[in-house]
Parts: sequence; structure tokens; C-alpha cells
Amino acid sequence: MATYGHSVRRGLPRVPGGEPWPMGASRVADGGGIADRTVVTETVVAAEQTRGSSVAVLASVAAAAVSAAETAAVRLTAASGTPLRRGLPRVPGGEPWPPVGFALAPARLPEVSAGAEPSAVENPVVVPMSAVSEPDELKPEPASASEVPSPITRAAPAVQARPRRAPLVLGSRSLARWVRVVLLFGGGAVVAAGIIVLVARGVTTLPGVPGFLARYPGEYHLPEFVEDGFPAWARWSHFLNFFFMVLIVRTGLLVRRQRKPDAFYTPKRGGKKVSLYLWLHTLLDVLWLVNGVMFVVLLFVSGHWVRIVPTSLEVFPNALSAGLQYLTLEWPVEDGWVNYNSLQQLMYFTVVFIAAPLAAISGVRMSEWWPQGAEKLNRVYPAPVARALHYPTMLFFVGFVVVHVFLVFATGALKNLNHMFAGTPGVSWVGFWWFAGGLVVAGVALWAVRPLVLASIAGIAGRVSER
Repeated sequence: MATYGHSVRRGLPRVPGGEPWPMGASRVADGGGIADRTVVTETVVAAEQTRGSSVAVLASVAAAAVSAAETAAVRLTAASGTPLRRGLPRVPGGEPWPPVGFALAPARLPEVSAGAEPSAVENPVVVPMSAVSEPDELKPEPASASEVPSPITRAAPAVQARPRRAPLVLGSRSLARWVRVVLLFGGGAVVAAGIIVLVARGVTTLPGVPGFLARYPGEYHLPEFVEDGFPAWARWSHFLNFFFMVLIVRTGLLVRRQRKPDAFYTPKRGGKKVSLYLWLHTLLDVLWLVNGVMFVVLLFVSGHWVRIVPTSLEVFPNALSAGLQYLTLEWPVEDGWVNYNSLQQLMYFTVVFIAAPLAAISGVRMSEWWPQGAEKLNRVYPAPVARALHYPTMLFFVGFVVVHVFLVFATGALKNLNHMFAGTPGVSWVGFWWFAGGLVVAGVALWAVRPLVLASIAGIAGRVSER
């Protein structure tokens, strides 16, 4: 009788190098005949025998590995005095693992101080794998150097960092940077001043220089019609000039550095909308010019113009002599109540009749009052030229004020302050207290240069907005 069947699916071998499983007949009958069942039975028996032999091989390999591991453990733990904890057996019916013996004393980790970098444990205990014998088929491939585990390490304890205090900022720099800048430039200025004094004293010892100083003491005589002293209008004009100059420099720097104005000003009668700082800067410029014009007019009306306008060519050698005496720290003999020395006269003339008009015409050229449609006038006096003149002129005024105040205090503070603030030639503290009061007023005005205060003042003559 014909037999129908299908192929038997065969898988992986049970032992290395063996035949695929199951072995024997290649077909199984569909009808379940006796002959077919005999073939299947023989096939299963053969497979069971093969499986038994494979299990026996694996059991022998495991027993050899266990025996080698026990021997290695006993050898490695013989010298220690710590009892070995025993667990479950490794093979059915076997002894508890590991065998009776002793374990190595645990390695002691090194002490790690706070903040120190973690270091590897000294002399780590590593059980060599070569002590356990395994068949070649079961040995793993050797690992590369990058895969070798690192010795046991102990992480350094986390140290909580203290929160750093925010630095005190003054303007665009921190207080520490300002201190470094002051120390750097202050020290450099002291060294430079010492060198200049030594050089000037050396110049006075050259042949002909002592005779030059005797012939030109530093000043020449004024005409007889000039009155001594400083009238009230001169003293008040002097203070207002200082007051406006401080605010003009402050607002000018704010306008130069501002990127996005905090507020804008628009005139009530219409006009261009400008930033609030620019409005204040322009207003102060106008007040400063009005004060200067009044001073010049009264200067010529009263005849005091000859005190700051040179009337003789002797002013130049006397100015050179006065400058050399200042550099040697031997101040020239002078009395500001009666007459300025020639160097002072030239400097005051430059401030009143050169620097002030230059600041005025350059400022007007950059303001909204300048006629933008005047093409010929703009070609003759372009805006870049005005900007190139305006800022250096401001720096000149700042340098002049610093040197002027220094000389006032260095050549007799009480006497000089009495001349300009109290209107007396004597030496007393009256002029000093007037000067201190003027400084307080200027300081309060500088503090008030902020949008919150300026908005209420600007609102009287215009409209203040954020855009």
C-alpha cells in the first residue's frame, strides 16, 4: 500500500559538529500506518540516545569547571581568616557552593578627601580566570584593552558650592574693575609726574634758563583802568558756567551711548520728536550759551576783558616761564585778585573765545535747528566735520576743569575760593563753604538726570511718551 507523508523539519545539532536534529527518517506518514510508526519510533529512540550523550558531555564539562573553581578558591583563600559563606550547590545532589574554606580579606579603599579627584583603589583583588579550567569551545574571546573594566573607584563626596555674591556695578564696569583702573592709571600718572618734575628741574639748571626766568617772571602789568577783584556778575556767571558744564557733559555722554531711549519729548506747538536726554542736552546748551553771552557782554562793558585778552606780545615768553615754574612745583608768584599770570590768561582766552564758540557751532550743526535743506551750506559745513569737532571739544573742557580745580587747591585753596565765591581777597572759610554748597547743588542736579524726574519738567513745555 502506498504511503503518503511530508518531510520532517530538522533544526540545529545538539552537539558541536553533530548532525541536524532530529536524525533518522526523513518523512512521516500521514495515514499513521504501522510501518510508518515504526520508522518514527526508531527515529525518536536514536534522537534520545544522541541527546543523552550530549547531556553527559555537558555534565562532564560542568563538573570539570566546578572542580577547577573549587581548587582555585581554596588556594586563593587559604591564607585569610574570614569564614566563607556557602550557598546552593552548583549541580543536582552536589555539595553547597563554595566548598569549605576561607575567603580573602576585602581590600581597603583609600581615603578620599573632600574636593580631591577620585583615584583608583590600590592593589585591587582580582581572581584570575585562568584558575578555572574550561573547554576550548566554552572559552570567551579575549577582550580588547578598551573593554577591560577599570578598578573599583570611590566617587568624591559632592561639595556644595557657596553662591557667589553678585559684583557691585558702577556704570559699565564692576567696582573691582574701577579700582584696578584707578590704581593702574593713578600709579602711572604719579610715575609720569615724577619724571616730568625731574626733567623740568634739570632744564632750569641749563645755561641761560635762570636769566630767562628772571626777565620773564610769568606775568606782565595790566593797564591802569582795570579794577581789582571780581564783581558779583562775574562770580555768578562763573558758578553757572560750572553748573551747566557738568550737566552738559553728563547728558552728552548719555545721548552718545543710548541705543533705545527710555522716553521721547515732543513740543506742544509741533516739531520733531527727540529723546528725553537729547531734549535736556539741547536745553542746557541754550542756557549755557545765554550765560556765556551775558558774561562776554559784561566783560567788555566793565573793562575786565583785559584780564583774559592778551594786550602784549610779552604774554608768550611769560606763559612759557609760568609753565616751567609749574612743572618744577615752584609756583609762580601771582595774585589772581589783581592779575592772572600769562599762562592763565591764554587758557581763559582759549576757553571763552575759541572752545566755547566751537562747541556752540558744532552743536547747532548736529541739532534739529540746522536747516537740512540748505545744500550749499551743508556742503561747506558737513555734519561729519561737526561731529569730529564736538566730542574733542568736550574732552578739552573736561581736562581744563580738572587742571583748573587742581591748581586752585594747590596754590592756596582758601584764598582762591574766597576770590571767586566770597568776593574778598582775604583768607577765610567763607568761600570754601560757598564752594561746598555749589557742589551739593550740582550733585543733586546730576542725580535728577533720569526719566522719572525729567518727565515732569519736560511735560510743562511738551509731551513725554515712551514711543
